[in-house]
Amino acid sequence: MTVIEGDSGKISEFTVRRLSGYYRILADLERNGVHTISSSKLADMGNITSAQVRKDLSYFGTFGTRGLGYGVSDLKKAIQNILGLTRDWSMALFGAGYLGHALFFHRGFREDGFVFRHIFDSDLEKVGTVWGELAIEQEKNAAEALRASPVDIGVIATPAAAAQEIVDLAVASDVRGILNFAPTEVSVPDGVWLRVVNLAVAFESLSFYLSQ
Repeated sequence: MTVIEGDSGKISEFTVRRLSGYYRILADLERNGVHTISSSKLADMGNITSAQVRKDLSYFGTFGTRGLGYGVSDLKKAIQNILGLTRDWSMALFGAGYLGHALFFHRGFREDGFVFRHIFDSDLEKVGTVWGELAIEQEKNAAEALRASPVDIGVIATPAAAAQEIVDLAVASDVRGILNFAPTEVSVPDGVWLRVVNLAVAFESLSFYLSQ
């Protein structure tokens, strides 16, 4: 579990994940014209306790008014700032297969400020194909391309056997964040943030519970 320092002590990765959940709930409420919400209602919508909501928010300051609750728009903006969503984050996609295609065209990433600047693949039949406004580039040219046009995040959607080599290439190109969808373990050095999304593990977990 990742732990970082906050104003009021150590902040776990679980807290950060809950903040992301609060942000999405508040965004939905704002779209629906809701102006205020209590900690208990926010907790119910997030399937946690109101004490947990208050504790999570207390790491970052004082929010809301006792007896009145939180202003939906104000709290959403505050969490947006905490999560670093007030700027765009540039990304490179490694792997232009079915999964890479789905990730690239997922509109929600762009709405949250996560924008693909490169697509790399080793299949020469795919190189030059245009997705949106980007042409797929040769994977072997990735280091040069990333030096010319750096990115913040590398999204790994390659076969498992290629994943670590691609991660090493991205790290050597000063990519500080790695989101790995390849079904394998990869490692990164200190100073690089790694997050893993293993769809096979998620399906296997569902299989276990459905089998009980």
